[in-house]
Amino acid sequence: MPIRQMKESSEQHFVIKPQCQSSMNPVQKNPKTAQNGKGPPAQETQNTKPYNQSSPPSRNRGRRRGRGGRKSDQGDTLMRPSSRPCTAANKPVSAEPAGPVESTPTSSCAKNGNNKLCKVDMGFPSSSKSLSFAPRPGFGQLGTKCMVKANHFFAELPDKDLNQYDVTVTPEVASKNVNRAIMAELVKLYKESDLGMRLPAFDGRKSLYTAGELPFAWKEFTIKLIDEEDGVNGPKREREYKVVLKFVARANLHHLGQFLAGKRADGPQEALQILDIVLRELSVKRYCPVGRSFFSPVIRRPQRLGDGLEAWCGFYQSIRPTQMGLSLNIDMASAAFIEALPVIEFVAQLLGKDAISRPLSDSDRVKIKKALRGVKVEVTHRGSVRRKYRVSGLTTQPTRELVFPVDDNSTMKSVVEYFQEMYGFKIQYTHLPCLQVGNQKKANYLPMEACKIVEGQRYTKRLSEKQITALLKFTCQRPRERENDILQTVQQNAYDQDPYAKEFGIKISENLASVEARVLPAPWLKYHENGKEKDCLPQVGQWNMMNKKMINGMTVSRWACINFSRSVQESVARGFCNELAQMCQVSGMEFNSEPVIPIYCARPDQVEKALKHVYHACMNRLRGKELELLLAILPDNNGSLYGDLKRICETELGLISQCCLTKHVFKISKQYLANVSLKINVKMGGRNTVLLDAISCRIPLVSDIPTIIFGADVTHPENGEDSSPSIAAVVASQDWPEVTKYAGLVCAQAHRQELIQDLYKTWHDPARGTVSGGMIRDLLVSFRKATGQKPQRIIFYRDGVSEGQFYQVLLFELDAIRKACASLEPNYQPPVTFIVVQKRHHTRLFANNHRDRSSMDKSGNILPGTVVDTKICHPTEFDFYLCSHAGIQGTSRPAHYHVLWDENNFTADGIQSLTNNLCYTYARCTRSVSVVPPAYYAHLAAFRARFYMEPDLQENGCAAAGRKSSRAAGESGVRPLPALKENVKRVMFYC
Repeated sequence: MPIRQMKESSEQHFVIKPQCQSSMNPVQKNPKTAQNGKGPPAQETQNTKPYNQSSPPSRNRGRRRGRGGRKSDQGDTLMRPSSRPCTAANKPVSAEPAGPVESTPTSSCAKNGNNKLCKVDMGFPSSSKSLSFAPRPGFGQLGTKCMVKANHFFAELPDKDLNQYDVTVTPEVASKNVNRAIMAELVKLYKESDLGMRLPAFDGRKSLYTAGELPFAWKEFTIKLIDEEDGVNGPKREREYKVVLKFVARANLHHLGQFLAGKRADGPQEALQILDIVLRELSVKRYCPVGRSFFSPVIRRPQRLGDGLEAWCGFYQSIRPTQMGLSLNIDMASAAFIEALPVIEFVAQLLGKDAISRPLSDSDRVKIKKALRGVKVEVTHRGSVRRKYRVSGLTTQPTRELVFPVDDNSTMKSVVEYFQEMYGFKIQYTHLPCLQVGNQKKANYLPMEACKIVEGQRYTKRLSEKQITALLKFTCQRPRERENDILQTVQQNAYDQDPYAKEFGIKISENLASVEARVLPAPWLKYHENGKEKDCLPQVGQWNMMNKKMINGMTVSRWACINFSRSVQESVARGFCNELAQMCQVSGMEFNSEPVIPIYCARPDQVEKALKHVYHACMNRLRGKELELLLAILPDNNGSLYGDLKRICETELGLISQCCLTKHVFKISKQYLANVSLKINVKMGGRNTVLLDAISCRIPLVSDIPTIIFGADVTHPENGEDSSPSIAAVVASQDWPEVTKYAGLVCAQAHRQELIQDLYKTWHDPARGTVSGGMIRDLLVSFRKATGQKPQRIIFYRDGVSEGQFYQVLLFELDAIRKACASLEPNYQPPVTFIVVQKRHHTRLFANNHRDRSSMDKSGNILPGTVVDTKICHPTEFDFYLCSHAGIQGTSRPAHYHVLWDENNFTADGIQSLTNNLCYTYARCTRSVSVVPPAYYAHLAAFRARFYMEPDLQENGCAAAGRKSSRAAGESGVRPLPALKENVKRVMFYC
């Protein structure tokens, strides 16, 4: 499917269908699948469609169009009921979801001056106030029950009133540290008098919280702070602030108690926020706070990462509402910090020890400037006075050439002379530039050797590969070690001795929560009938390709190879290609042993020239037939080569490519070759394996009627990139009942915009009038073309959404799905299940007994398939934790699935087992993966699309005149991504 560019609309219609049940007959209960490991479940063979046949097109295709309509050049076909049934003998009788009848919305395209979105008037909630998430339908029962421990600590709900006071500081202070210092001084002076012995908690900004009321509703205080960093020999500067405290509100703890007991659906966020701030107050004073985590060099010895950086250990802390009541979630954390070095030593680490003994080159100066800009330094040449400054830049001249005016008569003095005369400080490295501190209008010069980096500054810029490897090594902990560190952290924090916790009446357990879990059975996988093993039951989340053949192995007759690695000789490259071809053949593909042209050697800096040479040479040899596959051997450290190759192949030449690193070419591991063959097969449009239950039509709420499964994700630029667009990706299954093959679409959208803007859109075309488009619509049409049927059920896995964005994302994106469906056919509104997938959370699950090897995998982690939907989950909503993969190293992180909307009426077992089973269908390896594959594929597609942004263009600029997509680019302010070539978008190019 084509890459779509985002078009912003001035109108956004947040319209959602209510969660009604539908009037269709209940689905018949499917026979149980054997999961005892002794053999595959009985398979019905009657009326089974051959694996290598595509679905027959509907006979009525193209016969009827909308009244008065014009044939679209987008190739859209109307969505009509399918004539093709599920092809297993034991398929359910019903072809519709269960439940009472639901009203069907009417669709009307309102023409307006801007020719904006086609409105679908459904008469349903238009804001989050009238929207509630899917309630929990019950608890899962499937699987083997077991006990696990979770890093949640029970917090007893306080019985005191929580009061909020507004804080106004005059003059206004931007720094949270200064605000905290002001408030600490106020409490110190007035706690026993004006504050009535209350010990308040402060958020560092505008709010103060107390347990019980203060003796006043409004009061003004005068606070004086002494600037300890100021002054040379004279008195220190004193600053005076006016602080006004004003009563705002009282938090409703009764409401919170009812919510935790499951008697209310809406949680009082204010009360939770107050309790969170109270429990963080002491840690804010003790440690370095970063987001919800706290770091310190004393928690664990820092580890050097190189180039002036070091890894600090810390802990994450957050209070959460759960079924067991309030829970304090504690987890270990780590982050990169700038080492508290003298600046001259930092520069030596950054550039090499010999760098400070010679004049700097322009590239050296740029590197230092990037590394130090925004970093806080303190002076070391003034004895006990350690004033702090923030670095704004670097001088272009060396220190010995710098002069500045010292009086109003423009008397000039050199920096070297000034420091000698004023402080008796002799500058040694006069050939190095000075640091610039302060703003551009009043910049001060500080010699590098007179400055030291202030401790406790997190490094937020991009890490090198070497630094990332070192940080991961520092972070990686076996489950038992991590559990012990979490318990030790709770003991060190001593919440029972915390004066703020005592003041507010909060008591924290020191024991990990014991939670009942279930281990879901692994699904049977189907392979080709020609292999020795026709099916397979994975063991502890993994299996292999020995004695098995891909269920739909593709044919590769025309391929070529480019070698970009100087260390790989032609004979070695040829031997590797032969081994890979043999592995593809063994795995079930038909793979020509000989390339179209001899292996071509090229330099990495001439990637475009080399690709076009090979492409044209092959086209001449093939006389018009297309090259099916390009193998590329890359150096291990290849910089931008990989991204450039993918961009050129997929958006310019229309080539499917497979890259292999030099280290693998020399090693030629059978396991590596098998994995590469899996990737090549799906890129060619094949299937490696399918769920046996899928082809036997035994998956509840998937096998009964044509079902499409979507995955969606948005990736944002790295920290420090202020203008790069975010990339949205949506993938959708293109086969049914197998649900294994996916097609993907990507688009660029506004910087750090989380809502996917291009799910559905309309625009005015002078010739065709109002035209509908967008990623959902295109993928629905693609499904119809691939299967000959329209989807009658939608399952939508959405990755990358934080809890604070749930309502907004659901309102906007479910509305877009509705409109996309309605634009294809009047009254076409298949039921939707919308599930958020979260990986960036801090819940960890540990084996109940680390000595019981049967309850763990080889790495000491919980078994794959472990699911939890009780105790530590939401009090009323439909969520669960699923660890679907076996651990390799470190502590496994379960994925958190939150069902926000469910019109398909899934049971807890239904959605949990479907999600777990899908994790065994990931195409790139023979292991179950940690995130459901559609969400995983969407992430890969979005990551791949970042390579398509042309490096020489302003990423937030408008499109050049004359481009087809200039209309949309101009309106959105985001340059569209180049379109994929037709033969690329038909397959899983991102694998």
